[in-house]
Amino acid sequence: MKRTIDNRLLQWKAAARRKPLIIRGGRQVGKTWAVDALGRDHFAGYVKIDLEKRPDLHRIFQGNLESKALLAQLALAVGEHIKPGETLLFFDEIQSCPRTLAALRYLYEEVPDLHVIAAGSLLEFALGEISFPVGRVQFLNMYPLTFAEFVLAQDNRPLFDALQQGPAELSDVAHELLLQQLKNYFFVGGMPEAVVAWLKDRSMLDAFDVHSEILDAYRRDFAKYAPRADKRCLDQVFANCAIKVGEQIQYSKLADGFSNKTIHHAFDLLCNAEVLHKVPATKTPGLPLGSSANNKKFKVSVIDIGLMQRMSHLPVDVEIRHDDLLDIYRGKLAEQFVAQELLVTQNRELYYWAREERNAAAEVDYLIQSSGQVYPIEVKSGKGGSLKSLRLFLDTYAACPEGLVLYSGPYSVLREQKLRFVPLYFAGAELGKSARSTGMEVD
Repeated sequence: MKRTIDNRLLQWKAAARRKPLIIRGGRQVGKTWAVDALGRDHFAGYVKIDLEKRPDLHRIFQGNLESKALLAQLALAVGEHIKPGETLLFFDEIQSCPRTLAALRYLYEEVPDLHVIAAGSLLEFALGEISFPVGRVQFLNMYPLTFAEFVLAQDNRPLFDALQQGPAELSDVAHELLLQQLKNYFFVGGMPEAVVAWLKDRSMLDAFDVHSEILDAYRRDFAKYAPRADKRCLDQVFANCAIKVGEQIQYSKLADGFSNKTIHHAFDLLCNAEVLHKVPATKTPGLPLGSSANNKKFKVSVIDIGLMQRMSHLPVDVEIRHDDLLDIYRGKLAEQFVAQELLVTQNRELYYWAREERNAAAEVDYLIQSSGQVYPIEVKSGKGGSLKSLRLFLDTYAACPEGLVLYSGPYSVLREQKLRFVPLYFAGAELGKSARSTGMEVD
């Protein structure tokens, strides 16, 4: 499948100021597949070392990390030449051997022409065990397939191109086709293996089987966190977060029989493993948004919408009949989808707005920043309703260009009210693009 990360990897390959690259992301989002494709198609040689499968190689990194000796030992161990400028050297599951991270520093300093990539799914744990080579590596985040990538995986270039052009008015035909594809994505999600399974026969049951396998693998991983956390607590927190997407989280309600401290620790570990993402509240929309974030008040999103619906045990045969995507699972899948798409475009920095005053509490689903400005986002089922919190936000912060309402209807602008209604499928587009530049008339 074509992934947007492919172009970024090629840019890294050609960069004059290239450093060893660390790809971060949850398990099974496609990190290894993307690097395999890069090594296979764009290098004369490709040496892949899976440090989880090859514990016998860990001893190489325990002694002297001088690069010439290190590369000579690795070449002998794998039976392949490693030539700077020609070979891509890939350390997979690098968290299994944390000292490999330290070796990246010396490879950068002593063999700058060598292309080196490392990837892992539990990197935060490895980073806590070793001095990290700050300033001598680059990071690249990887996620499940976005909705646009999901469309492209079906070789539907016209619909993909429509998504790439950004929020705009589309024909009725294109609008309905994209909504139908988005409904499919709500249930299949973006985990590559699940998408491949669905594409084969368009069977959601096949995708659901893959979801179950991935979730089982995640739960087996929980055992690897011990003694950092109780794996039963991790399992409960993970499952309960899936059904609480869009809600303010209280630790005490995430697991039974455990202290808040234990639950808090389990939650943080799952965020470090990138299967959960914390969305803090902020009271004032200053830049950067994180400067006023309240990390004690937050919502959560799950790594993938397909896994989320599977963990929530939705009656798919009932939920899939809803015409309005915002009606599915009381709008929770829509909120998860929007968060999942925004985390990619906002480089993992996502917040929401909350004001707590007696008889005047208000909340806006998400805040994003674009071109030095803040945009509030509401996920709503239609143009009806008061949009009270969104309007309050716009009245309170007059410098805000406009409010964005993501819903199932067509694109339109209410310029006098500083509101723009954007179809859900554009959630991963450049939402901060000014409506004033589109030439749209007031609806």
